[in-house]
Parts: sequence; C-alpha cells; structure tokens
Amino acid sequence: MAAPSVTARSTPAGTHLESSHATKIASVLDPDISFWEKSVKPPGIDGGDPVSQTTHFNTTWRTMAPRILKTLTPINVSDAAYDPQVFSQILAIVNVNTEWTVHLSNGDTIAVWAYLRSAEPNDLPQDESNVQPSLSIVIQPTNRDSSGAEQGPVYTIVSTA
Repeated sequence: MAAPSVTARSTPAGTHLESSHATKIASVLDPDISFWEKSVKPPGIDGGDPVSQTTHFNTTWRTMAPRILKTLTPINVSDAAYDPQVFSQILAIVNVNTEWTVHLSNGDTIAVWAYLRSAEPNDLPQDESNVQPSLSIVIQPTNRDSSGAEQGPVYTIVSTA
C-alpha cells in the first residue's frame, strides 16, 4: 500500500446557510406545542470511536479502523420561551418515539424518528434582569420507526438558491 497523497481543496458544491433565523422543530404528535425556539442545534452524525487494529506486529503507529454504524446525535433546543401549559403537553409526548422535523432557515428540512428525552426550565433569576423564562429541550433520535424498523434521517432540499 502507498502513503497518502495530497488532495487539493475544491470550491464547495451548493450554498451555505446565510442565517440561522428562523430554525424551528416540530413533532407530528404536537406541531403547535407551546414553546418558541430561540436556539436550535440540529442533529449531527457521529461515526463513533475508532476500532483498534494494533497488533504486536506494529512497529511505530497504533492503527485503527472506522466503525460501520453511525449515530445520529440529539437535537438540542438550549433556549425556548414557553407557556407554562407546555408541561402537560410535554408529559403527553415525553418518551414517545415519533417523527420530528427540523425546519432550517432556508426551508430545507431534516426529518427523524426520535423521542422527547427532556424538557427542563432554565434558571429563573430573582433579580430584575429582564430575562425571559426559557426551557432547554433534548430530542433523542432513535433511527427506528413505529414498527421498530431501522430508519435514518430524511433530508429534504426545498431551496434552490
């Protein structure tokens, strides 16, 4: 086998997001749930830790291989304004595997099978800091549909610019 060769960086294909406003999330179980997103982190893709391939025959370097399976990382809403009634809505959908959609600012969407893992109020300071009460929300992708079959995310491009 040969040593790695240099690859030049080409101009990226497509267009980058110009703004994060107005990224939103929606659950098929409650699309008008009573919170208003202010900071959304879409799911990521994690290949996992490397698998060691090092043996007693290695002389200089520890060698490794990539894993085969991938993990879809959680959707995080670190800041969302809320109506206090949201707690009864959350109680109805927490831990229920269903379809969730991230709506990106350019109109593209990422749909996943996931469940609402947590919704926790952020601190309510006692001083007059004029801080809007907010929640932190974690949506955990399951990559399993309602029948238990493996299903990856669906990315839909609606913007052409």
